[in-house]
Amino acid sequence: MELQFYPVALKFRHTFTISRKSKDVQPLLVIALSQNGLTGLGETADNSYYNITVPMLMEEVEKHRAFIESYQLDTPEAFWAAMYPKLQHNMFALCALDLAAHDLYAKRLDKKLYEVWGLDISRNPLTDYTIGIDTIGNMVKKLQEFPWPIYKIKLGTNEDIAIIAELRKHTDAIFRVDANCAWGVEETLRNAAAFKQLGVEFIEQPMRADNWDGMKEVYEKSALPLIADESCITEQDVEKCQGYFHGVNIKLTKCGGITPARRMIDTAKRLGMKTMTGSMNESTVGTSAVAHLLPYLDYTDMDGPLLLAEDIAEGVTIVNGRIIYAERPGTGAILHPDVSSRKS
Repeated sequence: MELQFYPVALKFRHTFTISRKSKDVQPLLVIALSQNGLTGLGETADNSYYNITVPMLMEEVEKHRAFIESYQLDTPEAFWAAMYPKLQHNMFALCALDLAAHDLYAKRLDKKLYEVWGLDISRNPLTDYTIGIDTIGNMVKKLQEFPWPIYKIKLGTNEDIAIIAELRKHTDAIFRVDANCAWGVEETLRNAAAFKQLGVEFIEQPMRADNWDGMKEVYEKSALPLIADESCITEQDVEKCQGYFHGVNIKLTKCGGITPARRMIDTAKRLGMKTMTGSMNESTVGTSAVAHLLPYLDYTDMDGPLLLAEDIAEGVTIVNGRIIYAERPGTGAILHPDVSSRKS
């Protein structure tokens, strides 16, 4: 397979703020794998929380160029298994390769990826739209400029209950709350009780990822369901979350791609936990790949392209929360010509 890199940095529509940081630009890396005249695309993101940068990702994959370019793709799962020993320390890099392999494999079969798996897309969950932390007035403006059926509200301030109470005055949409590890036990329980009265569906990652004792107490007492994010990174974490969270948010970049994500979904369902996929602010390349997992899921947060001021690809489109697949095989993603002409 031929390997190509497409590093990009895309601006956000608004400064994107969560409890621990703000950013105006999202660096991303698209990887292309080509074989027999077909090309598959995968994507991964930089992330300071996990100490991941795009140059680091390119360097990691480049070390294995000879192996990758000599590999004859059979199945994406076999390719993932071959690459895992080489990249098990960097799931972000492995993710981009795995997504590209899935895209390429489905194109070889001339099917959309969900068709390869024999899935029914008629009951796909709607995606939420994220409102980042800001002044209460600005958060209201962001909500009003983007009418949507489900919102994820980023919290972790001294005004969290006041934020949700004010936003609720302006919409009847479903709210989901994401604290990104910002709270303690008492704050989580207090907020959950208040939010239940304000139409919040669940709380995502209320406390630090390693605060298992606190999560156990919250799990037993919370008025709302709790979804793991930072506490659920790779396959081994799903079972750890049982009895501490009611569900898991599986992010392809963190777990190493579609191959392990499908196993994580199976494990979570076996344990009676809710399943969700999340966004790392990917472009339409990564979002188009995530979309094919929707029939497996209870919830999804795949609003990356909606949060960006610019995009680099065509693929799935999102209309009022509903995912519309591109009429192309594979994941459906294709790079804009100005991007594909400047490969690295």
